Amino acid sequence: MQITRRLEFDAGHRIPDHQSQCRHLHGHRYALEVTLEGEVIEAAGRPDTGMVMDFSEVKAIAMRHVVEPWDHAFLVFAGDRPVVDFLASLPGHKTVVLDRVPTAENLARLAFEILAPLYRDTYGNHLHLERVRLYETPNCWADCRASDLTIAK
Repeated sequence: MQITRRLEFDAGHRIPDHQSQCRHLHGHRYALEVTLEGEVIEAAGRPDTGMVMDFSEVKAIAMRHVVEPWDHAFLVFAGDRPVVDFLASLPGHKTVVLDRVPTAENLARLAFEILAPLYRDTYGNHLHLERVRLYETPNCWADCRASDLTIAK
């Protein structure tokens, strides 16, 4: 059985070598979908019986480890030195320096890498992260699936 929880956040980024508008500093209203797969819990008296995982717990983990750190931050590639240095000059600015260019594909993969170990078999019901979908705009998104990575299961 699969379940999905959607969360939204705002963040800025730029794609340094892009040939169009995305090379400029700009922001997006991102949406993050976390899809988990596992067996439905069937244990009388448990508050999560009939569920794969309580949606509020799915949300809490994704909020703590991805959404809160990235929300209202500027996501910048460590190799983009002029922007890293500029953001460092702004007192109190929320900057997240990444080891990769912050494309939708790379952010989806990074979110997957962060979240996969946190959801893994939490309840003994063979729970695992199956997919992270990151919407950069309502019409553009990237999927990172468990089959794309070896760390997933």
